[in-house]
Amino acid sequence: MKKEGILNADLARVVAALGHTDALVIGDAGLPVPPGVRVIDLAVTRGLPRFWPVLDAVLSEMVVERAAVAEEAGPEVRAGFAQRLTPKTVPHAELKALSAGAVCLVRTGEVVPYTNVILWSGTGF
Repeated sequence: MKKEGILNADLARVVAALGHTDALVIGDAGLPVPPGVRVIDLAVTRGLPRFWPVLDAVLSEMVVERAAVAEEAGPEVRAGFAQRLTPKTVPHAELKALSAGAVCLVRTGEVVPYTNVILWSGTGF
């Protein structure tokens, strides 16, 4: 049994298997899952788990080359991203379209609108 890092076996496997330029989406409870995209549904109840701890866990183990968030996100959400990443902003409709190319979408219990991110995997060298 792992004693630290991502403990969810499905999520740990997905992060470990990402190749260069593969996309991983972490979304709020309302983000639609595109047909054919694998989903890891972590949502337990409204607000649980929150988006930010899930993102932080993934960022602790994933090399991120680039990221995208919705330009419609409010100031608090944008500030949360700015503390962790330097994401590109795109219209929410474009973010949803880009999600169709993801290896996996991780659904959280977050209920703050537009708390979604696409992370593209980089290389560690």
